[in-house]
This record gives sequence, C-alpha cells and structure tokens, in this order.
Amino acid sequence: MGGGELFGRRAELDQLASFLDAARQRGDARLLWGEPGVGKSALMAAVAELAITADMRVLRASGSEFEAEVSYSCLNQLLLPLNADIERLPPGLREVLSVALGFGVGAPTDALLVCNATLLLVKAVAADAPLALLVDDVHWIDRASAVVLSFVARRLEGTQAGLLVSARTGAASFLDPRGLTEMTVRPLDHEASGQLVDAGFPEMPPRVRRRLLDLAQGNPLALTELPSTLLGAAHHPVTHLEMVPLSDRLQAMFATRMADLPEPTRRLLLLATFEGNGDIRVLRAAVGAGHGLAGLAPAERAQLVRVDDATARIAFRHPLIRSAIVAVSTHEERRSAHLALAGALDVDQERRAWHLAAAAIGPDETVAQLLEDSAHRVMLRGDAFAAVAALIRAAELSSTSASRGRRLAEAAYIGAEAGGAVEDAQSLLTDARRSDPDSAGSLLAANAAAFLMLNGDGDVNTAHRLLVGAIETGDHGFRADNPALIEAMHTLLLLCWYGSDPEYWEPFHRALRRLKPSPPDVLALASKTFPDPVRTAASARPAIDEILRTLPDEGDPTRIMRIGTASVYLDRLADCRESSWRLVQQGRDGGAPRRHLGALMHLCLDDYLVGRWDEAEELALEGHRVCDASGFSFFEWYFLYNRAIVAAGRGRFDEAYTLADEITHWALPRGVSAAALFAHHPRALAALGRGDYDAAFRHAAAMSPPGVLASHAPHCTWVMFDLVEAAVRVGRTVEARAHVEAMRAADVASLSSRMALIQAGAEALVLDDDAAMSRLEALLASPASERWLFDASRVRLAFGERLRRGRSASEARRQLLLACDGFAAMGAEPWLARTRSELSAAGHRQVDVPSGGPTALTAQEAQIAQLAASGLSNKQIAERLYLSHRTVGAHLYRIFPKLGVTSRAGLRDALSSHPDESQPPAR
Repeated sequence: MGGGELFGRRAELDQLASFLDAARQRGDARLLWGEPGVGKSALMAAVAELAITADMRVLRASGSEFEAEVSYSCLNQLLLPLNADIERLPPGLREVLSVALGFGVGAPTDALLVCNATLLLVKAVAADAPLALLVDDVHWIDRASAVVLSFVARRLEGTQAGLLVSARTGAASFLDPRGLTEMTVRPLDHEASGQLVDAGFPEMPPRVRRRLLDLAQGNPLALTELPSTLLGAAHHPVTHLEMVPLSDRLQAMFATRMADLPEPTRRLLLLATFEGNGDIRVLRAAVGAGHGLAGLAPAERAQLVRVDDATARIAFRHPLIRSAIVAVSTHEERRSAHLALAGALDVDQERRAWHLAAAAIGPDETVAQLLEDSAHRVMLRGDAFAAVAALIRAAELSSTSASRGRRLAEAAYIGAEAGGAVEDAQSLLTDARRSDPDSAGSLLAANAAAFLMLNGDGDVNTAHRLLVGAIETGDHGFRADNPALIEAMHTLLLLCWYGSDPEYWEPFHRALRRLKPSPPDVLALASKTFPDPVRTAASARPAIDEILRTLPDEGDPTRIMRIGTASVYLDRLADCRESSWRLVQQGRDGGAPRRHLGALMHLCLDDYLVGRWDEAEELALEGHRVCDASGFSFFEWYFLYNRAIVAAGRGRFDEAYTLADEITHWALPRGVSAAALFAHHPRALAALGRGDYDAAFRHAAAMSPPGVLASHAPHCTWVMFDLVEAAVRVGRTVEARAHVEAMRAADVASLSSRMALIQAGAEALVLDDDAAMSRLEALLASPASERWLFDASRVRLAFGERLRRGRSASEARRQLLLACDGFAAMGAEPWLARTRSELSAAGHRQVDVPSGGPTALTAQEAQIAQLAASGLSNKQIAERLYLSHRTVGAHLYRIFPKLGVTSRAGLRDALSSHPDESQPPAR
C-alpha cells in the first residue's frame, strides 16, 4: 500500500489505536491475520507511526523463512536496540538473555529462563516509557523466538507494553495464539480499491483499471504492483496471469521488476534475503572490503527495500519480494551468497553452519560436524525440533553411510523422545537403518526404537530386550560420561518399571554396576528409590536431600523430570512442585511435550496425596490432551489412573471402575504390568468407599499379597492401609497382622512421614498395644502428617472408630471431627458420610442452620462460626480447636454462604436468630 494513505482501513486503524491505548494503560497483545499482500505490513507501519506520535518506544522485527531454523534469530532482531538495557537485568538473567541472543558467550540454558529474562526486560523498559513491540510475518519466525513471544504475550497485563504480531492466514506458525486478541485484515472493498488505484495511477485507462480491480480482488499489494505489468501488456500478457493464484501472480510480477535491476543490486538483495535479520553490518562483511552497499540504491528507488539509518537495518517492503529474489537467482548465485554470509558470521557458529550447509554441493563431513555440534548446543536450550532439523541436514552431508546412519538415529531418538512427530521419528529411524544396517544396534537407534514401540504397540518385553542387547553389546566401554549410554540406562529403568518383574531389573543392575567410574547422581538415586523402594530407598535419603537442594537453580528440563521420578516413592514430590510447574508452563508455551507430561504426572500424584483433588483432575485432563496432541499415547494410562483414584475417593464408583478397566484392557496385551497393577488401586479404593470390603481386600492383595511387600512393585506401599483395613473388616485378622509385621520388618516408616503415618495407622488397627496407639496419636498431632490430607483423614476415621468402640468417645469425636474436615475439603463424599455417621454414634449432633439458610452447618462449622462471631481471629480459633489457621479459613469460606452472610460481621446476627441451634455441643 506504499507509504501513503491507507484507503478503506479506518475500522482497522481505530482498532489498532485502541490497542495502543490499552498497551499504554494496562498492557495488551494482538494478532493480525491476513492473506499475502492484504496490507498487514502497511498497518504495522501505521501502528509504528501512531506509537511514535504517542511518545511510545517502538521495537520492530519480521520473520524470515531462511532464518526459521536459527534459534532466537527473531528475538535478536527485536531486542537488538535494547542491548544496553540488558545490563539492567539481574546477573543470572542478564547472562541467560545475552547468550541466547548471541550478545555474549556462556553455557546454553533453559528456554523458560530466556522467557522470564525477556519479560523482565520488557517490563523494565516499559516502566521508562510505553513500549510497542511489532513483529511482522510471525509464521516465518524461529520456534525458540515464538515460544518467548507467546510467553510474553500472556503476561503483559499490568505493564505499559503492547505486542502486535502479524501472520498470513492459513500459514503454520510456532506462535501460540492463546492470550492474543485476533484481528483479521480483509481485502479492500471495491470503493477503497478504486481510491487506492486512482491515487497511485490517476491516468490509468478505464479498461485497464477495471481489469486491475477484477484481477487484484481487493489485495492492496496487487493493486499497487500489478499496474506496471498491466500497462505494459504488450510485453507481459496478463491473460496468463489471470489463470494463476494471486501469490504466484505477485511472485511473477516481482521477478519481472527485479530482472531490470543491476546484477550487483540483485546480489545484495539475495544476501539480504538469506541473512534474514537485515543487519547492514553483516551485509557489509559479506560483500567484502571495498565493495560497500551502494548497489542497494536501485532497489531503494524501486521501493523494494528500505534502509533504517538509525538501526542500521534493511527491510523488504513485503516478504514476497524475498521469495521472488530467490526464484530469479541461479544456483551458483545462491551458493555464493551463502558462502559469503558464512564468512561474515564466523562468531555465530549456528548460523554459519546453516549457511555452509546451504552452500554444500555434495557430502561434506566438516560442515556435517558443524551442524551436529550445533544440534547439541540447541538441545541444551531445550529446542529439540531445531536439533532434529540440524541432525537431518548433517546426515544429508555425511561422507560415510555409518555417520549418516548415526546422525539419523540420533535425530530419530530426539524426535521420538521429545514427541510431537512420532511418524517423522519412525521415518528417520527407517532411513538410519537403510543408510547403515549396523546403526540399528546403536544405543541411539535402540533408544528411539524403544520409544516408538511404546507409543505404537507398547510392547514392553520387546523394547526391553532390544535396549538390553544394545547396551550389553555397544562399543561404549560402560563409560559414565557417554551421553547415549546414560540416556539408554534411564530408558531401561522405565522399561523395567513398566514390566514390574524382578527379572527385568537384573540386566539393568548388571549394567549399572559396570558404569565407570560410577553412575551419574540422578541415575544412581533413581536406581535405589524407584525399582524397589521398600528394600533400598531408605539408604538414598541423604542423596535425595542433596539433589533436591539443587532444583531451584536447575535449568535442564530432563534432569528436573528425572529428579521428580526419583522422588515419588520417598514422598518428596512437594520439593519438586515449583520446578514441575516450570516444566508445565514451558510445555504450555511450546516446549517438549515429554517433559510437560512428566511434570504433569508428578503434580497429579502430589495433588492426590495432599487433597488438591480439583487440580489433580484438571491436570490429568490436560495430560490426556497433551498425549493426544503429541503422539505419546503410551502415557495416557497414567492420567486415567489419576482420574480413577480421585473418582473413587469422591464416590464416583462406576467411573473409577470404568477407568481402571480401560487401563487393564490396554496394559495386559502390551505387557505393561505396572499399569495393570496400578489399576487395582482405584478398584480397592472404590470398594472401600462402597463398603465392599471383600472386593477391597482382593484388589489390594492383587498388588501385594498379605504379609508380603511385593518385590519391585513399589506402588504396593500405597495400598498397605487399604489391605489391612479391608482384612480387619472381613475378619481376616491373621492376614492383617501379617501385613503389619511385613511393614514393620521392612521399616517402611523410615521412608517418609506419610509411610510412618500409614504404618502407625495399620498397627493401631490390629495391635492391642497402648504404645501403638500413643505412637499414632503423636504422629497425628505432628505437622508433618497434616500435609497428607487423604491418608491422615482415613487414619483418623479408623482410629476414631476404634476409640469409640473402646469407650473413649470424647477422643473419638476429636479425631472424627478432624477427619470430617479433611474429607469435606476434598469432596470425598463416601468417607465424609461414614465419618458423620460415626460422629453421630459418638454423641455429636449436626447443628442446623437458622431458618432461611440453604444447608446445615456441621458440628465443627458451628463451633468455628460461634468463635468467629465472638471476635476471635483464625489463629486463635485454630489454637483452641487444635486446627491449622488455614483449615479455619477454609471452613469460614464455606460457612458464609450457608448462613447467607458475606463477612465475619454478619455471623453474630445470623447465629443469634437461633441461639439454641448455634451453641456447639459439649465436647
């Protein structure tokens, strides 16, 4: 649309002006969609002018299809003017962003840290003056930059910054549009199209004008560029142009215009196209000393490009110009341009490698190695997709079939393990085997094959045999510093766990013992805490404490996930929550789905144990969606399990059984014994909730027989109390005592405060021992037990039932009231009903709400309401009733709507209208 008036765009300009107003006041983010040439770039330029007029600072960037494989290239372009401002960041984030943008050197880091550093920088700059971030053609930006922009877009609220991006309609993009208000730029209507043509070509003959309007179909770029073609119809027959899509017509038109440019100009434009960032300094270096950039003048006069003297950058007036430049160039011209750019980028190894690869005309092992090294650096930044692309190109340039097969196998492993394109990983693995049949026995290929098997047929036994064979026959010398070997060992650990048979673990431990000089810390830890924690995990407690202390500063997503895995059966997932949430957020922002899924698994488990059941169900559903979207179908059973145990706890028994059956039907044919064992847990829990203690005993015993804590079935510790309680209920006292003795012999109480609580609860159920009762009371009074809301509430219920039958009614009421609180907080309805029944039997009565109230207050709620009405604080009430202040606050949150009040001030009047009913019963 040129640099003049934007005809027919009043509505769009009004919307964009409101965007700038919102950005200045509270922060905003928007996305412009539109067909090629519809005027998105012109609108972006207009927004820049409006922002400058409004005293906003403007930062601009645009995507380049030739830079899409270079991590953070778009972010570098956008933030280059803020190079000096990066010094305002804290040292750690300053280094992270400088390294990612290529301004400094250092160890690659986690993408989420780059996101946070960018956001902090934007906020700091916007605090000085309102800031407008404008990114054109985001469908061509690199994945890493897209992740950062997606992250920033959803967090601008409360700042004085706005992000406006544009993309072609229907074009695939790495940018996540969630959080961006979308705006579609449509073709001009007939009136506006005519105005645009008349302003630029007032003397155009009516016949040509009609033809132009019909041909352009409201596309502003075509309306401004096609006239020269139409007016020279003797040389450019337009009848042919009418038969091709608009984008092809425009490319053909640009090619015609560029054919008249001098050869030095076309060479400069080709260099600028491949350089991608528009950096004048790089172009000067590429053309060499003594040549300069004077050759750009004809392109500037033809309005194909513009040069910003302030930022020393060249920008194409429309991205289609770049496509046309490449289309009219020769092979040798393209190769020479890439070689020149590679020479100018000697300090940027990643971009240099890609330019050398583009210039290669045959196998080139040196360039292939540069690309392979680049892939490894990219992986440390968490950009698995860019690493795969680099390895594939490296394989194409490999000089031997062995190196080609090895690089394809590594690409297949990264692709299979990262997820998102399982079919591509399978194709890469097939190509690796074709290139070098021996590569099928390599660790990388075996690892990739194992993941693909699990996500295909899920054949655990075959995957296990394949990986064991590769480890035992590999040419690695069992060196612990061999990354492929350690990756294979971690994969083998999971395969053994899925198989849940001691025989699976023998080759794992055999290989572990051979690692020299010793296994890496997380692998060594997981080998003790994950396979058979009942027998080996206690010795790992010092090691896990040391490793968990490193989590806040840990940037490697794979290590974070594996530390969480090693923490499960020592009940240390709470220490991993913050790091797990980082991985979840990274996954939501486009990071590797495998890490996303692992973090969701750990959060779901911890949520179940601590009573955050609403969140557990939400995250389990998110896990299903990620599995479906990423091709990781194998892991769906885990989220079925999490949904099933919450459904069982909340009394949705049919749902729990259905989900458990779905797990079993999927797991057994594939040999995933761990999943089949897990499925018994929700069945046992549902049977207990229904009062079907025979069935509960059978399902718990299926995980681990009475009197035995099954070897290499670590989840059996989660149903120990279920088995003992069910056995006592059906008169199987011998089996109940045997299981308690097994727990004591194994000293499961030493594993965690939760295991100590479960063991003490089971002992109190079967042992006629005052010491056991005292131990349990002490544990229940400990703050450590308060965290395990479901287990603590169940133990309190069972303990209260026993106390009531032993004629200790007052102590029974105290335990039962606390259990009632816990079950109510989780929505564990079957357990809540059973607890209320016991409370009634223990002499407590439910206090009705005053007339007009929608529901009744429980005895506990009535006490809290009366004490709050008397003026006591939450802390004072908590001390009086032996509760936590958080529990008191949660009760008051439920009490207010029951009494029809909105604050503590209304409690006294609400209760005084029914003084008899508001008095708490004697304790």
